[in-house]
Amino acid sequence: MNHLKVRTFRACIPDEFMDKLRARIADTQWPETPLDDANWKYGTDKVWLKGLATYWQNEYQKSTFEDVLNRYPNFKVDVDGLDIHFLHLKGSSSKGRAIILTHGWPGSVLEFLDAAEKLAWPDRFGGKAEDGFDIVIPSLPGYGFSGKPVSPMGPRDVAKVWRQLMTQVLGYQNFFAQGGDWGAAVSSWLGAEHSDVVKAIHLNMLPSWFFAPSEQADADETNYLNQVAQLRALDMGYFAIQSTKPVTLAFALEDSPVGFASWICEKFQRWADTHGDIDSKFDFDTLINNLMMYCATGSIASSIWMYKGRADEVAVGHSIKRIDVPTGVALFPAEIIPYPPRHMAQTIFNITRWTSMDAGGHFAALEEPQAYADEVRSFFLKITS
Repeated sequence: MNHLKVRTFRACIPDEFMDKLRARIADTQWPETPLDDANWKYGTDKVWLKGLATYWQNEYQKSTFEDVLNRYPNFKVDVDGLDIHFLHLKGSSSKGRAIILTHGWPGSVLEFLDAAEKLAWPDRFGGKAEDGFDIVIPSLPGYGFSGKPVSPMGPRDVAKVWRQLMTQVLGYQNFFAQGGDWGAAVSSWLGAEHSDVVKAIHLNMLPSWFFAPSEQADADETNYLNQVAQLRALDMGYFAIQSTKPVTLAFALEDSPVGFASWICEKFQRWADTHGDIDSKFDFDTLINNLMMYCATGSIASSIWMYKGRADEVAVGHSIKRIDVPTGVALFPAEIIPYPPRHMAQTIFNITRWTSMDAGGHFAALEEPQAYADEVRSFFLKITS
């Protein structure tokens, strides 16, 4: 590690911020909802959200957030003028194998923590010390405690920052990359354009914009493309807004903590393996800790810039043609983004592992940390053997 550049970091939320946050929650203007609203039919359930807001205002403690994050080694470093926050867990193995784990929206570095322990220190969970990896978990630019880019940054440019973080700052000659959501896009760009240092990638989501219909699409491809079209029509209004006019939306989200909670928690209910019951998978502390990664850092608005950044990359013709590094894919059954058939995915990726998982959805590492860690470890160990 380049100690001249890296600074240690501890999360600390000022009491004054919490006082103002509680006052803003108390002053929420609650909208009318349809009389037949039930089971999140029209979006976030108001009764459920009032329960979360009441807990956030009256019972939630800032130490809940601080203690979770500060259990692990946190750092910041300037990469080409952009401050990057990251966690760095040195693995039980002395082999110096490293994995960079990249989160997405509306997640954060917090979703990886349980799984990261298992990947770094398998001997603490009944595994073998020699199977441990160094784990690096950065906050995306514009997210959490990372700095904000001057304008929207897409996943291709983030991959360039991650390369510098891993090689120039942390000194790894080569490394692995894993992610879902934006993490899948960033990891894909790492594999596509940085294969001289990225040995392999592993994904738990395959970005739908990577794939186009072939001239003679078979039934599986046609079914996949129909699923994507249905998803875009019924569940991706947020994506269209955040990809075109993110600042317009940001004024509302920054102004209302409960409004922001509604915008994000609906995704946790819909995208995770909850079977419609968000409480079956996530407690209030887990959800609020994630909200605090945005609210307490002033990054609600800047986090959604990445959607516009990706759209701008696509508009100027930046698209992935082929990724030749070994690629593992874990198919979690409740993932909201449809998985293409394997033969279609192989037109872009050099897929060497294709695993159907038993449970879990979009927030795979958070929902199923043991299964996620076992899958990721197994794939990357085979690359190193």
